[in-house]
Amino acid sequence: MKKQLRNTAFLLLLAAACRQPAQQSQSAGTVNKFSDATLRRIYTLQDERKTTDLLPFLQRPETMYRREAALAFGSVQDSTAIPALATLLQDPEPEVRKAAAYALGQMNSTLSEPALQAAYDREQNVPARAEILEAWGKSATQDGLEMISRYTAPADLQAAQAWALYRSGQRKLSYEAAVKKAAALLEAPAEDARLGASQFLARTPKLDASLAKAQLFQVVQQDPSANVRMGAAQALGKMTDTVGVAAVLGTVLQKDPDYRVRLNAVRPLYQLPYAGVQAAAWNALSDAHALVALSAAEYLVAKAPPAESARLLEATQKQQDWRVRATLLGAALSSAPADQKKVIGQQIQERFTKAKSPYEQAALLTALSKDPTQYPFLEQQTFQAKHPAISTAGMEALVAMRARKEFDVAAAPAFNQLFQRAIQSGDVALVGIAAGAIRNPELNLKNAYPDRSFLTQAKDKLTLPRDIETYLELQKTLDYLDGKTAAPTPATPFSHPINWAAVNQLQKNQKARLKTSKGEITFELLVEDAPGSVANFVELLEKGFYNGKNFHRVVPNFVAQGGCPRGDGWGSTDYAIRSEFADLNYLEGYVGMASAGKDTESCQWFITHSPTPHLDGRYTIFARVVKGMEVVHQLNIGDRIEKVELVR
Repeated sequence: MKKQLRNTAFLLLLAAACRQPAQQSQSAGTVNKFSDATLRRIYTLQDERKTTDLLPFLQRPETMYRREAALAFGSVQDSTAIPALATLLQDPEPEVRKAAAYALGQMNSTLSEPALQAAYDREQNVPARAEILEAWGKSATQDGLEMISRYTAPADLQAAQAWALYRSGQRKLSYEAAVKKAAALLEAPAEDARLGASQFLARTPKLDASLAKAQLFQVVQQDPSANVRMGAAQALGKMTDTVGVAAVLGTVLQKDPDYRVRLNAVRPLYQLPYAGVQAAAWNALSDAHALVALSAAEYLVAKAPPAESARLLEATQKQQDWRVRATLLGAALSSAPADQKKVIGQQIQERFTKAKSPYEQAALLTALSKDPTQYPFLEQQTFQAKHPAISTAGMEALVAMRARKEFDVAAAPAFNQLFQRAIQSGDVALVGIAAGAIRNPELNLKNAYPDRSFLTQAKDKLTLPRDIETYLELQKTLDYLDGKTAAPTPATPFSHPINWAAVNQLQKNQKARLKTSKGEITFELLVEDAPGSVANFVELLEKGFYNGKNFHRVVPNFVAQGGCPRGDGWGSTDYAIRSEFADLNYLEGYVGMASAGKDTESCQWFITHSPTPHLDGRYTIFARVVKGMEVVHQLNIGDRIEKVELVR
């Protein structure tokens, strides 16, 4: 097989890079493709997860139907379809073979690997071959990964090889040969190849990127693509050989023009001795972009020694951004000597009382979690809060306080009662967070509750599918207490079929406009790739559901998330919709449905700040930003969604 792989590769003609950032709509003109009743039937069967009824469409004489049916299995993800999809890898049409490869990759099963290997050897169409190679990475055994890693790909398949390595990175294999190949691909002419290689080095768990050190140093400082520099900066935190890393990161933090690259350069600082990087961290605290400063503040929370408590407190006076200020207050409280903690804690409480935003109050409660003596104030605010964002943050702060290494075990009974009180409150966030704490093995609470009826009673009061996230948290906790380590996840009830009437009223490139407190953002709705999700979004916006909601979650250089009716991330609708995994990739400005697992989406969505390939094929992409990306990069927690409307 290895010989075949090497020989057939050079028979390919050179072509343009074939890993496209988005799948192109198949229909002509402005009418979306779902005027076709057969396509509606295929997507309905996908939505209903009916493998048996969907399989015959793989044998239809029409190319379009075979392709769409194959893509449907990328969402259904039923391994019983693997043999039929493997047969489709020999379809006469390359677009069908490409779709079948994508679906097989979505199975994430080594059962797909033999068919994908064989297909790669015989495939002559470059886009189809690229898809097969990436799918092989998703399915790879150790032997398969070694073959991919030692293969010398032609220029038009280097991007696919890089992404095959990246996809294999989630399979817990041995990656020494793959790191060497990724190092070589960092020097590839194609940006997408360098991006895939940098993401592989940055995101593969427990990987030592030291073998790519020289290439990473060069890329992070010189690559013309900010996306590639971002991945390289993050990868610098995954080395055992750290000589010279601090100096390179310092340069990047000072000179890179893109705030996202500077932000990613903060993250590797955690892996280096504080003395060698403290100057860079403190400089980053003054970065012009608030999210870079926030990342530096979070680093100082974790790493600043007690001697710098006064400096941290002084820095809070210079901060205009409330998130950075609250984070620094937490750092000052954490590192302060015992005789100063009370004073700082009082300052935080006073700021809490004066703060007008519930999100700033939530951040200040998080800061108070650094000092166990703040327990009474935290408990009071958690259970008396007028906004869910405050109570949710308070509960998370109490759990964090309980998990601190210096926790006084004498206080354990009080926390045990607190968690039970939270479970009995009926608030879905408090219930879910407390349930997660109870099953945390580090807290050793397995025998703390001889009577577990309060957990089952809380579960019985939940409404599915609306409360699915809390339900899952409770079920996992009950399983943990019962000694079950691999209990199956309950299926989400099918309760909201695709509204085809709504779909067929939309143009294939339909736009939606978000008016936010920071400016306007325009989405292109990808109705041909995610009809159920788009229809759901449109139904909600036409009811005015999103008007007045907040962006409740903004993770630096990751996502800005909104649409929660509670405003804290734990809210939902009374129904759930199905996940729709089209052959798309999360790049900057892509819009995905938030979920608590497959088929649990409802109303929350997020916008990506940069490429986030670890979300590919796991979270539905239903739109992309076509205007206003500069607004997205300025969004912060608490910013309002004033109105969402279709662009007619």
